[in-house]
Amino acid sequence: MSMNILIPFAGLSAVPWKNGGGSTTTIAIGPPEAGFDDFDWRVSLATIAEDGPFSRFPGVDRTLALVDGHGMTLDIDGSERVIICESGPVLAFDGDSEVNAKLNRGPTTDFNVMTRSERCYHQFGRRRLAGKSRFVARADLTLLFLAEGDTLEIASDAERINMVRYDAVLFDPGTIWSIEANQAVIFIVDIFYYNEDEEYEDE
Repeated sequence: MSMNILIPFAGLSAVPWKNGGGSTTTIAIGPPEAGFDDFDWRVSLATIAEDGPFSRFPGVDRTLALVDGHGMTLDIDGSERVIICESGPVLAFDGDSEVNAKLNRGPTTDFNVMTRSERCYHQFGRRRLAGKSRFVARADLTLLFLAEGDTLEIASDAERINMVRYDAVLFDPGTIWSIEANQAVIFIVDIFYYNEDEEYEDE
């Protein structure tokens, strides 16, 4: 049976990075019992407290979006420098890249999407809301995250869900929602699987 699932941020736990430079909070992962090495997809919130390297994830496509703080400057594979800040808050990159982060001014909180490229891919959207709008979940999996704003209410014909900042909702495909907020920024992650008709058997 399909369900729309509210994931309250208050119920999640942060896990320190191995190198001690920050912490990560898994918002949602698929399959649900997967770990860092065998997920199909993963959505998380990371707090970066000091300069240093990112972990590498070969075979994984990543999108990173600034949520809080002044952002950082990323050195990618020694050849490209990208500044993540309010004017350019979103970056897509290869999880196998060698990435070194230098904080712009103090700790930063970032939203991360990872998909294993042989199994699925993702699209990332960022929307600023004021008042009411409509939303349709069109992907195999759609996750909505409240990045900015105190509260957000989403409603369909069948249910009503109230969110506070950093909460997320996983949607069933095809549902039509109305979204209402005074002022908010939401992130929408759409995840599409390849070969839907082929089930991946457990080895």
